[in-house]
Amino acid sequence: MNIVAGSLANFQDAFAAALRLDAGSPPPAIAALARQPGFQVYRNTVARSCIDALQANYPTINRLVGDEWMRAAAAVYAGSTLPDRPMLLAYGADFADFLRHFEPAASLPYLPDVARLDRCWTEAHIAATEAGLNHGELGMLSGSRLDRLRLVPHASARWHWSGEQPAYTIWSRNRAAGTETGDIDWHGEGALLTRPQDHVTWRALDFAGCVFLDCCKNSGSVADAAQAALDADVNADLGRMITTLLEAGAFSRIEHYRQS
Repeated sequence: MNIVAGSLANFQDAFAAALRLDAGSPPPAIAALARQPGFQVYRNTVARSCIDALQANYPTINRLVGDEWMRAAAAVYAGSTLPDRPMLLAYGADFADFLRHFEPAASLPYLPDVARLDRCWTEAHIAATEAGLNHGELGMLSGSRLDRLRLVPHASARWHWSGEQPAYTIWSRNRAAGTETGDIDWHGEGALLTRPQDHVTWRALDFAGCVFLDCCKNSGSVADAAQAALDADVNADLGRMITTLLEAGAFSRIEHYRQS
């Protein structure tokens, strides 16, 4: 049984390797099959499906660079990276990293961070459905020792800080039609995306807010997250920041903090 399973796994690995556009000579286990005309048809169908999926999953990038550029870049990416999940909506998780090292994108340094926001939208969209923080629990944040409490990020919450690029402004203006136009101040920006109801929403988020959420994600207490935010920006308004995050649906619940 193990031999059969191992042989099947080897065959599947070889088959997948032969499907890649940059595969070169097919592995011996699949060489005869790969020489058949039907295999090339299947290979082209897989490649086109991957390119179509990337174009759909990164609509802001597609709008910024145009169909021809996007499909050419997607073809290069798909040539070495096949889907690892049956749901193509999840394809292209590391496309932003690819763009960062893709030479034709060198003159557009904001593209990787904009792509990360497209990815944040997808991840927020397909995240597990769970209840948001019950406002009745907010009283726990007052009159309690904040080193004993932890805010748990909502399953759909995604955030990203771009230290050098106005990625959020570029992304938000191109993600939705009819948004604000005009000059862009060229400085770092952050964004928070959540799905508090049935659709994804987004808003700007400063560096301290992103650091606060990072600490919460890494199981830090509210006190730890607050201190990290102040270390990031000594002028951060913690009360206003936490209120903004709560209103955005960034958290699912409050837990008692257990130091590991």
